[in-house]
Amino acid sequence: MLGVPSSRLLVWWTAIRPRTLSMAATPVLLGSALAWADGAAPLWPVFVVTLLCALLIQIGTNLHNDVADFERGADRPDRIGPLRVTAAGWATPQSVRRAAALSFGLALLLGLLLVWQGGWPILAIGICSLIAGWAYSGGPYPISHSALGELFVLVFFGLLAVAGSHWLQSESTTLAPWLGGAVVGLPAAAVLLVNNYRDHEADLRQGRLTLATRLGDAGAARAYAVMVLLPFGLVLALAWAGHTGAMLAWLAIPYALKLLPQLRRQASGAQLNQLLGATAKLGLLLGLLLSVGVFL
Repeated sequence: MLGVPSSRLLVWWTAIRPRTLSMAATPVLLGSALAWADGAAPLWPVFVVTLLCALLIQIGTNLHNDVADFERGADRPDRIGPLRVTAAGWATPQSVRRAAALSFGLALLLGLLLVWQGGWPILAIGICSLIAGWAYSGGPYPISHSALGELFVLVFFGLLAVAGSHWLQSESTTLAPWLGGAVVGLPAAAVLLVNNYRDHEADLRQGRLTLATRLGDAGAARAYAVMVLLPFGLVLALAWAGHTGAMLAWLAIPYALKLLPQLRRQASGAQLNQLLGATAKLGLLLGLLLSVGVFL
């Protein structure tokens, strides 16, 4: 157990995992930019509320995962990933659980405003997102302990997030937001793959059959390559569908190619933690370049 920092702000800043928050914000920006590029007038208050809801659901999911993994004994002293506040003794399970409930509750309240704007499609997406945020670490069969985690991330941090944001700005849907959702959702899924690849030995001891443990070293490396490179093919599809500015996202391909050889078993935990952060930055870079390209 580590000494508790004197700053409570540092405790909760660590608990919400700020490095992951771009995965919640980027799809909102991209979905909105695609709607504006299609001629929808920007609805800035709706954009801000959508962004807050996405961030709160991500924060709630992170906090719930923190306390749930601690209570299951998954976060052991030999953990090599980033610090978890419950396991480190920085916060009590009760306080982290309350913080997660508060985040989900605020997301629900703000989400009612979005339902008023977007109708039943947003209601369906919101309910599914809240349930999925809890089910990721909760219940008898947590998604995070299965091989479905990457699919969960692709759907909720990619496809539905971009398509829902697009709908809120335009009340219409086209092929473009679904393609864009896959572009940012795949790198987000790759972040989870790196996380589980790093923890595969501990996961096997705990009986967690994640995608990385099922695929093995070589299979996980191939899956990572697909998740990192396929978005650039989807950018071509977006350009073909009429959003020619999407090609700006190809500026990120040298960065993506630099990441591919870094996923290897002999890499240390610290190196894989760096790769995790770098993969998240790739998703952010793709989302920003794509948003600017389609909008301009």
